[in-house]
Amino acid sequence: MELNSIKDAFDRVAKKQKLSCSKSQEVIDQIIQEIEKALGKIQPSLSDYKHVLSDLRTTLKDIAPLSQLEGTQKELNIALSKYAKVIEKSFNPDIAKAYRNIEFDVHTVNQIIAIHFYRQGFFDIGDCFISEARELESAASIKSSFLEMFQILEAMKHWNLEPALNWAANNSDKLKQNGSDLVLRLHSMQFLEILKKGSRNEALKYARNHLTPFSSDHMAELQKLMACLLFTGRLDSSPYSALISPTNWEKLAEELSKQFCNILGYSFESPLSVTIAAGVQGLPPLLKFMNVMAGKKQEWQTMKQLPVPVELDKEFQFHSVFVCPVSKEQSTDDNPPMLMPCGHVLCKQSIMKMSKNSTKSFKCPYCPSDVEATKCRQLYL
Repeated sequence: MELNSIKDAFDRVAKKQKLSCSKSQEVIDQIIQEIEKALGKIQPSLSDYKHVLSDLRTTLKDIAPLSQLEGTQKELNIALSKYAKVIEKSFNPDIAKAYRNIEFDVHTVNQIIAIHFYRQGFFDIGDCFISEARELESAASIKSSFLEMFQILEAMKHWNLEPALNWAANNSDKLKQNGSDLVLRLHSMQFLEILKKGSRNEALKYARNHLTPFSSDHMAELQKLMACLLFTGRLDSSPYSALISPTNWEKLAEELSKQFCNILGYSFESPLSVTIAAGVQGLPPLLKFMNVMAGKKQEWQTMKQLPVPVELDKEFQFHSVFVCPVSKEQSTDDNPPMLMPCGHVLCKQSIMKMSKNSTKSFKCPYCPSDVEATKCRQLYL
Protein backbone atom coordinates (compact mmCIF):
# COMPACT_ATOMS: atom_id res chain seq x y z
CA MET A 1 0.00 0.00 0.00
CA GLU A 2 2.84 2.41 0.88
CA LEU A 3 4.58 1.66 -2.41
CA ASN A 4 1.37 2.52 -4.30
CA SER A 5 1.17 5.92 -2.61
CA ILE A 6 4.82 6.58 -3.46
CA LYS A 7 4.22 5.63 -7.08
CA ASP A 8 1.15 7.90 -7.28
CA ALA A 9 3.14 10.83 -5.85
CA PHE A 10 5.98 10.15 -8.30
CA ASP A 11 3.57 10.03 -11.23
CA ARG A 12 2.14 13.41 -10.21
CA VAL A 13 5.63 14.93 -10.07
CA ALA A 14 6.49 13.44 -13.47
CA LYS A 15 3.28 14.85 -14.97
CA LYS A 16 3.90 18.33 -13.53
CA GLN A 17 7.50 18.25 -14.72
CA LYS A 18 6.38 17.31 -18.22
CA LEU A 19 3.87 20.17 -18.28
CA SER A 20 6.50 22.61 -17.01
CA CYS A 21 9.01 21.53 -19.66
CA SER A 22 6.38 21.76 -22.37
CA LYS A 23 5.36 25.28 -21.29
CA SER A 24 9.00 26.39 -21.08
CA GLN A 25 9.68 25.14 -24.58
CA GLU A 26 6.56 26.89 -25.86
CA VAL A 27 7.67 30.24 -24.37
CA ILE A 28 11.23 29.82 -25.68
CA ASP A 29 9.94 29.06 -29.20
CA GLN A 30 7.73 32.15 -29.04
CA ILE A 31 10.67 34.39 -28.02
CA ILE A 32 12.90 32.91 -30.75
CA GLN A 33 10.20 33.56 -33.32
CA GLU A 34 9.90 37.24 -32.32
CA ILE A 35 13.67 37.72 -32.35
CA GLU A 36 13.94 36.17 -35.83
CA LYS A 37 11.18 38.53 -37.06
CA ALA A 38 13.11 41.51 -35.66
CA LEU A 39 16.34 40.37 -37.33
CA GLY A 40 14.49 40.06 -40.62
CA LYS A 41 13.35 43.70 -40.36
CA ILE A 42 16.77 45.03 -39.35
CA GLN A 43 18.78 43.47 -42.20
CA PRO A 44 17.13 45.36 -45.11
CA SER A 45 17.34 48.73 -43.31
CA LEU A 46 20.10 49.09 -40.73
CA SER A 47 19.25 52.74 -40.15
CA ASP A 48 15.89 51.96 -38.52
CA TYR A 49 17.12 49.29 -36.06
CA LYS A 50 16.28 51.36 -32.96
CA HIS A 51 12.58 51.36 -33.84
CA VAL A 52 12.68 47.60 -34.49
CA LEU A 53 14.40 46.93 -31.14
CA SER A 54 11.85 49.10 -29.36
CA ASP A 55 9.00 47.13 -30.90
CA LEU A 56 10.76 43.83 -29.94
CA ARG A 57 11.14 45.02 -26.35
CA THR A 58 7.43 45.85 -26.21
CA THR A 59 6.47 42.48 -27.73
CA LEU A 60 8.63 40.53 -25.27
CA LYS A 61 7.13 42.51 -22.42
CA ASP A 62 3.64 41.55 -23.63
CA ILE A 63 4.67 37.89 -23.87
CA ALA A 64 5.77 38.05 -20.21
CA PRO A 65 7.75 34.77 -20.21
CA LEU A 66 8.38 34.74 -16.46
CA SER A 67 4.68 35.19 -15.71
CA GLN A 68 3.78 32.36 -18.07
CA LEU A 69 6.29 30.00 -16.46
CA GLU A 70 5.46 30.96 -12.90
CA GLY A 71 2.24 28.93 -12.68
CA THR A 72 3.58 25.58 -13.97
CA GLN A 73 6.79 25.96 -11.97
CA LYS A 74 4.83 26.62 -8.80
CA GLU A 75 2.71 23.48 -9.35
CA LEU A 76 5.89 21.45 -9.93
CA ASN A 77 7.47 22.74 -6.70
CA ILE A 78 4.34 21.86 -4.72
CA ALA A 79 4.30 18.31 -6.17
CA LEU A 80 8.01 17.88 -5.38
CA SER A 81 7.48 19.05 -1.82
CA LYS A 82 4.63 16.59 -1.29
CA TYR A 83 6.67 13.78 -2.87
CA ALA A 84 9.53 14.37 -0.45
CA LYS A 85 7.11 14.18 2.49
CA VAL A 86 5.60 10.92 1.21
CA ILE A 87 9.06 9.36 0.91
CA GLU A 88 10.08 10.58 4.36
CA LYS A 89 6.87 9.15 5.83
CA SER A 90 7.23 5.79 4.07
CA PHE A 91 10.96 5.23 4.58
CA ASN A 92 12.17 5.71 8.12
CA PRO A 93 15.84 6.73 7.88
CA ASP A 94 16.62 5.55 11.43
CA ILE A 95 16.13 1.77 11.39
CA ALA A 96 18.37 1.44 14.45
CA LYS A 97 15.25 1.91 16.59
CA ALA A 98 14.37 -1.74 15.98
CA TYR A 99 17.84 -2.96 16.97
CA ARG A 100 18.25 -5.18 20.02
CA ASN A 101 21.46 -5.89 21.89
CA ILE A 102 21.91 -9.59 21.22
CA GLU A 103 25.13 -11.51 21.62
CA PHE A 104 26.28 -13.21 18.42
CA ASP A 105 28.91 -15.84 17.82
CA VAL A 106 31.32 -13.60 15.91
CA HIS A 107 33.13 -16.55 14.33
CA THR A 108 29.86 -17.98 12.94
CA VAL A 109 28.71 -14.58 11.61
CA ASN A 110 32.09 -14.05 9.91
CA GLN A 111 31.82 -17.44 8.27
CA ILE A 112 28.30 -16.71 7.00
CA ILE A 113 29.46 -13.42 5.45
CA ALA A 114 32.55 -15.01 3.89
CA ILE A 115 30.54 -17.91 2.48
CA HIS A 116 28.06 -15.41 1.00
CA PHE A 117 30.85 -13.65 -0.91
CA TYR A 118 32.38 -16.91 -2.11
CA ARG A 119 29.11 -18.48 -3.20
CA GLN A 120 28.32 -15.32 -5.21
CA GLY A 121 31.68 -15.57 -6.95
CA PHE A 122 33.16 -12.47 -5.24
CA PHE A 123 36.37 -14.24 -4.29
CA ASP A 124 38.54 -11.11 -4.01
CA ILE A 125 36.05 -9.46 -1.67
CA GLY A 126 35.77 -12.68 0.33
CA ASP A 127 39.56 -12.89 0.68
CA CYS A 128 39.71 -9.26 1.84
CA PHE A 129 36.97 -9.83 4.41
CA ILE A 130 38.56 -13.03 5.71
CA SER A 131 41.91 -11.28 6.04
CA GLU A 132 40.45 -8.38 8.02
CA ALA A 133 38.28 -10.68 10.16
CA ARG A 134 41.26 -12.98 10.78
CA GLU A 135 39.36 -16.12 9.85
CA LEU A 136 42.05 -17.53 7.53
CA GLU A 137 42.07 -21.06 8.97
CA SER A 138 38.38 -21.78 8.34
CA ALA A 139 38.12 -20.03 4.97
CA ALA A 140 40.59 -21.93 2.80
CA SER A 141 38.45 -25.04 2.31
CA ILE A 142 35.28 -22.97 1.81
CA LYS A 143 36.87 -20.89 -0.93
CA SER A 144 38.34 -23.88 -2.79
CA SER A 145 34.98 -25.65 -2.85
CA PHE A 146 33.05 -22.70 -4.30
CA LEU A 147 35.92 -21.90 -6.66
CA GLU A 148 35.49 -25.38 -8.14
CA MET A 149 31.75 -24.80 -8.52
CA PHE A 150 32.24 -21.52 -10.37
CA GLN A 151 34.84 -23.07 -12.65
CA ILE A 152 32.28 -25.74 -13.58
CA LEU A 153 29.53 -23.15 -14.14
CA GLU A 154 31.87 -20.97 -16.21
CA ALA A 155 32.69 -23.96 -18.44
CA MET A 156 28.97 -24.64 -18.87
CA LYS A 157 28.47 -21.07 -20.12
CA HIS A 158 30.76 -22.04 -23.01
CA TRP A 159 28.87 -25.31 -23.67
CA ASN A 160 31.61 -27.37 -22.02
CA LEU A 161 30.19 -30.14 -19.81
CA GLU A 162 33.40 -32.05 -19.10
CA PRO A 163 34.12 -30.46 -15.66
CA ALA A 164 30.49 -30.95 -14.64
CA LEU A 165 30.48 -34.57 -15.77
CA ASN A 166 33.71 -35.28 -13.89
CA TRP A 167 32.32 -33.74 -10.70
CA ALA A 168 29.03 -35.64 -11.05
CA ALA A 169 30.89 -38.91 -11.58
CA ASN A 170 32.95 -38.35 -8.43
CA ASN A 171 29.81 -37.59 -6.42
CA SER A 172 27.36 -39.98 -8.11
CA ASP A 173 26.64 -41.93 -4.91
CA LYS A 174 25.77 -38.77 -2.95
CA LEU A 175 23.63 -37.47 -5.82
CA LYS A 176 21.77 -40.78 -5.90
CA GLN A 177 21.15 -40.61 -2.16
CA ASN A 178 19.69 -37.13 -2.63
CA GLY A 179 17.33 -38.46 -5.31
CA SER A 180 18.85 -36.20 -7.97
CA ASP A 181 18.83 -37.07 -11.68
CA LEU A 182 21.65 -34.60 -12.39
CA VAL A 183 23.97 -37.26 -13.83
CA LEU A 184 21.33 -38.30 -16.39
CA ARG A 185 20.60 -34.68 -17.32
CA LEU A 186 24.29 -33.91 -17.83
CA HIS A 187 24.82 -36.99 -20.03
CA SER A 188 21.65 -36.18 -21.98
CA MET A 189 22.86 -32.65 -22.70
CA GLN A 190 26.27 -33.94 -23.73
CA PHE A 191 24.57 -36.43 -26.08
CA LEU A 192 22.59 -33.56 -27.66
CA GLU A 193 25.73 -31.45 -28.04
CA ILE A 194 27.38 -34.28 -29.98
CA LEU A 195 24.33 -34.49 -32.24
CA LYS A 196 24.43 -30.74 -32.85
CA LYS A 197 27.93 -31.17 -34.27
CA GLY A 198 26.56 -33.72 -36.77
CA SER A 199 28.25 -36.89 -35.47
CA ARG A 200 25.48 -39.52 -35.30
CA ASN A 201 27.75 -42.53 -34.77
CA GLU A 202 29.65 -40.81 -31.98
CA ALA A 203 26.36 -39.79 -30.34
CA LEU A 204 25.04 -43.36 -30.52
CA LYS A 205 28.26 -44.68 -29.03
CA TYR A 206 28.02 -42.11 -26.21
CA ALA A 207 24.43 -43.13 -25.51
CA ARG A 208 25.37 -46.81 -25.23
CA ASN A 209 28.20 -46.04 -22.81
CA HIS A 210 26.54 -43.42 -20.60
CA LEU A 211 22.75 -43.45 -21.05
CA THR A 212 22.03 -47.21 -21.08
CA PRO A 213 22.39 -47.55 -17.26
CA PHE A 214 19.36 -45.25 -16.87
CA SER A 215 17.07 -47.21 -19.22
CA SER A 216 15.20 -49.07 -16.46
CA ASP A 217 13.93 -45.91 -14.72
CA HIS A 218 13.95 -43.29 -17.47
CA MET A 219 12.86 -45.05 -20.63
CA ALA A 220 10.55 -42.23 -21.84
CA GLU A 221 13.35 -39.65 -21.68
CA LEU A 222 15.78 -41.96 -23.46
CA GLN A 223 13.28 -42.72 -26.23
CA LYS A 224 12.93 -39.02 -26.92
CA LEU A 225 16.71 -38.67 -27.05
CA MET A 226 16.99 -41.59 -29.49
CA ALA A 227 14.43 -39.93 -31.75
CA CYS A 228 16.80 -36.96 -31.94
CA LEU A 229 19.21 -39.17 -33.92
CA LEU A 230 16.93 -38.65 -36.93
CA PHE A 231 17.74 -34.92 -36.86
CA THR A 232 21.52 -35.06 -36.48
CA GLY A 233 23.06 -31.70 -37.30
CA ARG A 234 19.70 -29.94 -37.51
CA LEU A 235 18.25 -30.27 -34.03
CA ASP A 236 17.48 -26.55 -33.87
CA SER A 237 14.81 -26.98 -36.59
CA SER A 238 13.47 -30.31 -35.33
CA PRO A 239 10.45 -31.11 -33.10
CA TYR A 240 12.98 -31.56 -30.27
CA SER A 241 14.58 -28.10 -30.51
CA ALA A 242 13.35 -27.26 -26.98
CA LEU A 243 15.83 -29.81 -25.58
CA ILE A 244 18.78 -27.61 -26.59
CA SER A 245 17.26 -24.23 -25.68
CA PRO A 246 19.33 -21.85 -23.48
CA THR A 247 16.63 -22.22 -20.82
CA ASN A 248 17.52 -25.88 -20.35
CA TRP A 249 21.16 -24.94 -19.91
CA GLU A 250 20.19 -22.39 -17.24
CA LYS A 251 18.05 -24.95 -15.41
CA LEU A 252 20.87 -27.48 -15.59
CA ALA A 253 23.35 -24.98 -14.13
CA GLU A 254 20.89 -24.13 -11.35
CA GLU A 255 20.39 -27.80 -10.49
CA LEU A 256 24.14 -28.35 -10.40
CA SER A 257 24.55 -25.37 -8.04
CA LYS A 258 21.82 -26.74 -5.75
CA GLN A 259 23.35 -30.20 -5.59
CA PHE A 260 26.87 -28.82 -5.18
CA CYS A 261 25.78 -26.73 -2.16
CA ASN A 262 23.75 -29.65 -0.80
CA ILE A 263 26.75 -31.98 -0.87
CA LEU A 264 28.90 -29.32 0.81
CA GLY A 265 26.27 -29.07 3.55
CA TYR A 266 25.05 -25.60 2.61
CA SER A 267 21.61 -24.40 1.57
CA PHE A 268 21.15 -23.29 -2.03
CA GLU A 269 20.03 -19.84 -0.90
CA SER A 270 22.60 -17.74 0.92
CA PRO A 271 21.69 -17.54 4.65
CA LEU A 272 22.79 -13.90 4.64
CA SER A 273 20.48 -13.06 1.71
CA VAL A 274 17.55 -14.89 3.34
CA THR A 275 18.15 -13.13 6.66
CA ILE A 276 18.27 -9.69 5.06
CA ALA A 277 15.17 -10.38 2.93
CA ALA A 278 13.23 -11.58 5.98
CA GLY A 279 14.45 -8.59 7.97
CA VAL A 280 13.22 -6.18 5.30
CA GLN A 281 9.74 -7.70 5.59
CA GLY A 282 9.76 -7.68 9.39
CA LEU A 283 11.25 -4.21 9.84
CA PRO A 284 8.15 -1.98 9.20
CA PRO A 285 5.95 -3.42 12.02
CA LEU A 286 8.92 -3.35 14.41
CA LEU A 287 9.61 0.31 13.60
CA LYS A 288 5.95 1.18 14.15
CA PHE A 289 6.05 -0.64 17.48
CA MET A 290 9.20 1.22 18.53
CA ASN A 291 7.59 4.57 17.72
CA VAL A 292 4.88 3.63 20.22
CA MET A 293 7.45 2.29 22.72
CA ALA A 294 9.78 5.30 22.32
CA GLY A 295 9.96 5.85 26.06
CA LYS A 296 10.37 2.17 26.98
CA LYS A 297 13.50 1.18 25.07
CA GLN A 298 14.90 -0.76 28.03
CA GLU A 299 11.77 -2.92 28.18
CA TRP A 300 12.13 -3.68 24.47
CA GLN A 301 15.72 -4.83 24.99
CA THR A 302 14.72 -7.39 27.66
CA MET A 303 11.72 -8.97 25.88
CA LYS A 304 12.12 -12.69 25.16
CA GLN A 305 9.74 -12.72 22.21
CA LEU A 306 8.32 -10.21 19.77
CA PRO A 307 5.43 -8.23 21.25
CA VAL A 308 3.74 -7.73 17.86
CA PRO A 309 2.89 -10.23 15.10
CA VAL A 310 5.37 -10.13 12.21
CA GLU A 311 4.00 -11.80 9.10
CA LEU A 312 6.60 -13.27 6.76
CA ASP A 313 6.12 -14.99 3.41
CA LYS A 314 6.08 -18.80 3.28
CA GLU A 315 9.66 -19.02 2.00
CA PHE A 316 10.82 -17.57 5.32
CA GLN A 317 8.90 -20.04 7.50
CA PHE A 318 11.26 -22.89 8.37
CA HIS A 319 9.56 -24.45 11.40
CA SER A 320 6.17 -24.75 13.02
CA VAL A 321 4.94 -22.08 15.42
CA PHE A 322 2.25 -22.71 18.02
CA VAL A 323 0.15 -19.94 19.55
CA CYS A 324 -1.86 -20.86 22.64
CA PRO A 325 -5.59 -20.38 21.91
CA VAL A 326 -6.18 -19.34 25.54
CA SER A 327 -3.35 -16.90 26.31
CA LYS A 328 -2.79 -15.93 22.64
CA GLU A 329 0.96 -16.17 23.28
CA GLN A 330 3.50 -18.00 21.15
CA SER A 331 5.03 -21.09 22.71
CA THR A 332 8.62 -20.94 23.96
CA ASP A 333 11.11 -23.32 25.56
CA ASP A 334 9.83 -22.22 28.97
CA ASN A 335 6.20 -22.37 27.88
CA PRO A 336 5.96 -25.33 25.46
CA PRO A 337 2.78 -26.69 23.83
CA MET A 338 1.16 -29.52 25.81
CA LEU A 339 -1.09 -32.25 24.40
CA MET A 340 -4.11 -32.95 26.62
CA PRO A 341 -5.70 -36.44 26.84
CA CYS A 342 -8.65 -35.23 24.74
CA GLY A 343 -6.31 -34.39 21.84
CA HIS A 344 -6.40 -30.59 22.11
CA VAL A 345 -3.29 -28.49 22.72
CA LEU A 346 -2.61 -25.58 25.07
CA CYS A 347 0.56 -23.95 26.30
CA LYS A 348 1.98 -25.17 29.62
CA GLN A 349 1.41 -21.91 31.49
CA SER A 350 -2.28 -21.88 30.49
CA ILE A 351 -2.68 -25.46 31.74
CA MET A 352 -0.92 -24.66 35.00
CA LYS A 353 -3.09 -21.60 35.52
CA MET A 354 -6.35 -23.43 34.76
CA SER A 355 -5.36 -26.39 36.97
CA LYS A 356 -4.18 -24.20 39.85
CA ASN A 357 -0.65 -25.58 39.50
CA SER A 358 -1.83 -29.16 38.94
CA THR A 359 -3.92 -29.23 42.11
CA LYS A 360 -7.28 -29.71 40.37
CA SER A 361 -8.75 -30.86 37.09
CA PHE A 362 -10.26 -28.43 34.59
CA LYS A 363 -12.48 -28.56 31.55
CA CYS A 364 -10.93 -28.35 28.10
CA PRO A 365 -11.92 -25.04 26.45
CA TYR A 366 -12.81 -26.94 23.25
CA CYS A 367 -14.68 -29.98 24.49
CA PRO A 368 -16.42 -31.11 27.71
CA SER A 369 -13.56 -33.41 28.74
CA ASP A 370 -12.11 -33.12 32.22
CA VAL A 371 -8.34 -32.73 32.08
CA GLU A 372 -5.69 -33.48 34.68
CA ALA A 373 -2.48 -31.52 34.25
CA THR A 374 -0.32 -34.50 35.17
CA LYS A 375 -1.63 -36.42 32.14
CA CYS A 376 -0.66 -33.71 29.64
CA ARG A 377 2.38 -34.39 27.48
CA GLN A 378 4.80 -31.90 25.96
CA LEU A 379 4.90 -31.56 22.17
CA TYR A 380 8.12 -30.84 20.29
CA LEU A 381 7.89 -28.64 17.19
